[in-house]
Amino acid sequence: MKNNVQLITYVDRLTGAGVPELAATLEGPLSQLFSGVHLLPFYYPIDGSDAGFDPIDHTLVDERLGTWHDVKQLGANTELMADLIVNHMSAQSPEFKDVLAKGRESAYWDLFLTKDKVFPNGLTPELQSKIYRPRPGSCFTAFTLPNGEVAEFWTTFTDNQIDIDVHSQAGKAYLHRILNTFANNNIKMIRLDAAGYAIKKAGTSCFMLDETFDFIGALSEYAQSLGIETLVEIHSYYKTQIDIAERVGMVYDFALPPLVLHSIFNQDVTALVNWLTISPRNCITVLDTHDGIGIIDVGPMEGQPGLLSDNEIDTLVETIHRKSHGESKKATGAAASNVDLYQVNCTYYDALGKDDYDYLVARAIQFFSPGTPQVYYGGLLAQHNDMQLLAASNVGRDINRPYLDSEKLTLQMQRPVVQALMKLIALRNDSAAFDGQFDVQGQGSRLTLRWQNEAQVATLNLDLAKRSGVIELESDGHSRIVNLSDLISL
Repeated sequence: MKNNVQLITYVDRLTGAGVPELAATLEGPLSQLFSGVHLLPFYYPIDGSDAGFDPIDHTLVDERLGTWHDVKQLGANTELMADLIVNHMSAQSPEFKDVLAKGRESAYWDLFLTKDKVFPNGLTPELQSKIYRPRPGSCFTAFTLPNGEVAEFWTTFTDNQIDIDVHSQAGKAYLHRILNTFANNNIKMIRLDAAGYAIKKAGTSCFMLDETFDFIGALSEYAQSLGIETLVEIHSYYKTQIDIAERVGMVYDFALPPLVLHSIFNQDVTALVNWLTISPRNCITVLDTHDGIGIIDVGPMEGQPGLLSDNEIDTLVETIHRKSHGESKKATGAAASNVDLYQVNCTYYDALGKDDYDYLVARAIQFFSPGTPQVYYGGLLAQHNDMQLLAASNVGRDINRPYLDSEKLTLQMQRPVVQALMKLIALRNDSAAFDGQFDVQGQGSRLTLRWQNEAQVATLNLDLAKRSGVIELESDGHSRIVNLSDLISL
């Protein structure tokens, strides 16, 4: 993967069309901005209960978007990342429907995970209390088989997402079949979606076990044999994230988004500097994605201090709600269905109160932080909260999953804040300094992020209290100074 800015997008929600139209957009209005694209689920169907993360057929491109040939053509000129949904598949899949029709006689019975496979002696309240839950409610859903037997299947997320038994031969064959399909169609990197939940073991949290690392390692090794890199997607305590990064190829820096907000809100970079001093270097940085803004990644856990205290997190969340005029509150927690316990649902632009300068400061910090930056399509266009979509779906994360088209894209790209962000992306892509050594210094409201690669130097100097932001670029004896405020006004 090139160390340049990359795009995260749904195929249809950026252009209102399919893969060929997305390719044309990347070669036209967005040309030279992104070296790679993370295509959010484009499998059949794209409009299930979880926006494509509950595939009926993980190896079939939804025909409304195009074909594998279209994906392969896009991947000829752009590095493509795709989601490998390792934990579950749709209850509407032919495989699970066969299980419901034939019960234990189904050829696919071993593909899915039932409660008794993990707890053959029964699940006691004590054992159940140890299971880590990302969302409220039970992690099992009961289905009645043809013989009248009631089988409880693991459904970590929703009752339409049936967990896979990744230890079974059927489970391994299923995942390998998907990887082979990816390799044949120019997918160069996979994001292991919900990998932390893939292994369940009685008496444990069933989350990020030692056996989980073994599973990720084996799957990554197979992917690598096909020429595919692996990115692991896990929200967890920050020390756990550091440990995970030492054992896998690449991770997300999910602590960065809330820490940037905390720094800007409080004009205090202390927590951010502490994190950037120890954060993993083999990471992808984001401020926003198709999910919400993570909180667990910076919080305390089991009596251990976090990057932020409970009080600081409460203030952070309440400030987001206030800055967004209460819109984020309507999409977060019990206010909307399909909730995550550890995320605030809001566009990053609205979380910053629609302040163009603060938004550009946040992106500058992201681009100067260690790792390869990805920009979500909604963030690229500084989108507002989609309250209409939220009201229609009552799915909290839909507040940040707008449906756009080419006309809306053209209009949004004319906004000064979007033009400024595109200039900042070009600056990040054009400097070889970011392939060198990183240094962070900061105290109070002042922050300095510096990269040096031989004669190439890039430095970001911020004073959040004075709303001062300057980028200094040095290249072979030549220097250039860029004021963030000037980028917006130009």
